[in-house]
Order: sequence, then structure tokens, then C-alpha cells
Amino acid sequence: MWITASAWMRRLSDDAAERYERQQINQGSGKVMSSPPKLFQIAAAVIGNALEWYDFIVFGFFAVVIARLFFPAESQYASLLLTTATFGVGFFMRPVGGILLGIYADHRGRKASLLLIIGLMTMAIAIIAFAPTYASIGIAAPALVVLARLLQGFATGGEFASATAFLVESAPAQRRGFYGSWQMVGQGLAVLTGALLGAFITRILTPEALDSWGWRLPFLFGLIIGPLGFYIRRRLDETAPFLATRGVEQQQALGAALAAHLRGALSTFGIIISATISFYVILLYMPTIARTQLKLPLDQAFSAQAVSLACMIVLIPIFGALSDHIGRRPIMIGALLLYLLLVYPLFSWMYSNPSFASLIITQVVLCSLLGAFFGPMSTALAEQFQTQVRSTGLGTAYNIAVMVFGGFAPFFVTWMIQATGLAVAPAFYVMFGAAVGLVASLFLKETLAADVAMTEGKTALN
Repeated sequence: MWITASAWMRRLSDDAAERYERQQINQGSGKVMSSPPKLFQIAAAVIGNALEWYDFIVFGFFAVVIARLFFPAESQYASLLLTTATFGVGFFMRPVGGILLGIYADHRGRKASLLLIIGLMTMAIAIIAFAPTYASIGIAAPALVVLARLLQGFATGGEFASATAFLVESAPAQRRGFYGSWQMVGQGLAVLTGALLGAFITRILTPEALDSWGWRLPFLFGLIIGPLGFYIRRRLDETAPFLATRGVEQQQALGAALAAHLRGALSTFGIIISATISFYVILLYMPTIARTQLKLPLDQAFSAQAVSLACMIVLIPIFGALSDHIGRRPIMIGALLLYLLLVYPLFSWMYSNPSFASLIITQVVLCSLLGAFFGPMSTALAEQFQTQVRSTGLGTAYNIAVMVFGGFAPFFVTWMIQATGLAVAPAFYVMFGAAVGLVASLFLKETLAADVAMTEGKTALN
């Protein structure tokens, strides 16, 4: 049964009331209880991840303009190549941010980490939004852009793990899948917003206005999101599981912590390989395929992308809630299996019959399966780690997978098309990711009935 957005909001409010009642009952029990999760707490957890993906989409959308203004070269190709390389340097900072900010979150708290991350993200966007061009300050202009990408990559490295840990630890025990699913909803909404805003600005402005000032508008819009996110996150309460383990002596080195959670770390790594390949190819690269391979108008490419994203966004919390009843693994395994079986036939059909209808049907089917996969994913991965190392373990495995298989996705796809001579080659990369994710899901520990605190010596996963 389809769940409307208003029903989701009512459910979140009901959860808040339920948690408040339990807090009053347990006041004299000596247990550490955090305040009930309210709507602004859910928004606080997802707004940073949404800002990350919004910035990602906007920078990619205006890469050609940024190349001309900040990386002038003898040829347009060289200029664009420098911009793409600058975009990629942020990926190399992600594992660094994942480790350092993960350690910070596991020692100082989820709230402290979330505040630091949103501040760094906002600073990075501000640098790009207000940076003078190469014509104004010379070599300092591209240096500022590189600095901003490094800063954004570092902050992004800690965002997913810290925000997911906060969401899962704040949720009622029987609704962790539903709460955790909003992390991926935020990503989907950010991609949709960034793409629509970019398409709108490029359509209404002349090329001269776009080069002069128009390209800055989406980044300025991001600056509105940043301070709002900081304000919301300042009003958060720390999670009960973190507070309950705060006094536990935790001197484990990173290597020892990951070794103690080796199965969870490897499962997380494999599942994120699948997720990040799908995100970059099916959600982000598909308009390029539609334009260059299928020869479809750009407006049709973006229309298909918007419709498929909307389907995915609607389905994510539905399957997140379903995972609270039947478990995380069955949904993820089923979705990935169907996804693996359907990718190549759908791509082959789409290339054999290039049309708006074949494009939108292919994207809607694949994005619907991704919605089912993404629904329980964030919660399932966070639950693989004990509270004391949750942000560090999740952040490390997540960001290494994203750096290698997401950051280099355009390179891998382009190389495969060139090496095989097959236009349908991107499907092979997606199938590889789906197969890896499917195997990783088979080794994933079912965590539906697990204690999310997983305090010292009492992990429910053993």
C-alpha cells in the first residue's frame, strides 16, 4: 500500500510522542534517555547529506562554465579536464574525513560531529560562490576552487556515517529501518533539486549572463541551506546509545576496531560499491547516455531522470518501514537480485529502441528497485557496528568504496565503452556492482532484533 507524505509525517510525530512517554516512565530507572526524536531532528540528520549531493550535482552541472572561468587553457578540452580533476580531488579527501571525523563522532558525540561537518560544508560552498575568477586574481582563483573541493571532500567523508548513526540511535527500536531510510531520501531530493535548478537556470539565462553571474546562483542557494542546517543541528540532543557508552574506556586503534568488526566492514564495503555505482551511473550519468548515445533532447533526458528519482524517493521510506517487520536482508537481497537480472535486458532494449518511452521505462524500473534496496540499507549498515566505533567503522568502509568505485565511475564507464566498442558497456559496470552488493548482502548480519546500543561485550551480532 502506498504511504503518502502526510502519513509519514504523522508517523514521525507519533514516534516522538511514544518516545516521550517512555522517557517519563524511565526517569527513575537510572537509564540514559535522549529526548524524543522530532521532525527537526530527522531534518538535521539528512540535511548535511542532502547539501553534499546538491553541491555535487551543481558543480557537475556547471563544470563547463567553471572550466572557462577558473581553468583557462589552450583548448576547451584541457580546461574541462582540469575542472574534472579538481572535482575528483575531493574524493581523495573522503576517506581521510571518514576516519578523522568518525573518530571525533565516536569520542565527542554525534551532535558535535554533525555541527562541525555542516560548518565545513557551508564554508566550502561559500568559497566557490564568492571566488573571483582567473581573469580577476590569476592563479589564486583555481587554487581557491581546489581548496573548496578538498574541504568539501573532507567534510563529506564524515557526514554519512555520523548522520546515519544519529538517525538509527535516535529511532524507536521497532522503527529504525524507517528512520534510517530518510538518509537516502535526502540524497534523492538533493539530486532532484540540483538537477532541476541547474536546468532551470541554464534555460532562462543567456550564455553571457550565465558566465557573468548566473552560475553562482545555485551555490548561493546552497548557502541558505547551510546556516539553516547549522541552526537545526545546534538544537539536537545527543543520542541515548552514545551517552550510555560515553564512560566506557575506548582505546582501540582504528585497525583493531575494524578487525573486531571485519565481517560488518567488508559487508558494508561491498554494499556501498553497489550503491555508489548505481547512484553515479543510473541516477547521474544516464542523462549523458540519453544525450550522447540515444540522441535524445536534453529536456527529455532530464524529464526521465526527474520522474525516476521521484519514484525512488517515494519507495525508499516504504521499504525502510517494511524492513522493520520482515528484516533488512530479505529486502536488500531480493531487490539486488532483480536489479542484477534486469539491468542488461533493459539497457539492450533501450539502445535498440532509442526513445523517450524506452528511456523512462528503463529508469523507472531500475530506480524503483534501487528504492527498495536503499530503503533498509543505511540502517542495516549502521547496525553492523558497536556504538563506540559506529561512525569510524561505517565512515571508513563507506568512503573508501565511494572514492574508488564512485569517484572513478565516469572513467570506468568511458574506458569500458572504448575497450569493448559496445555502447551498452555501462550496464556491465552496473551489473558488477549489483553482483558485489548481492554477495555482500548474503554475508550481512540480520539486525532487525538487535540492540542498537551494542554496548561493551553485549553485541547482538555475535
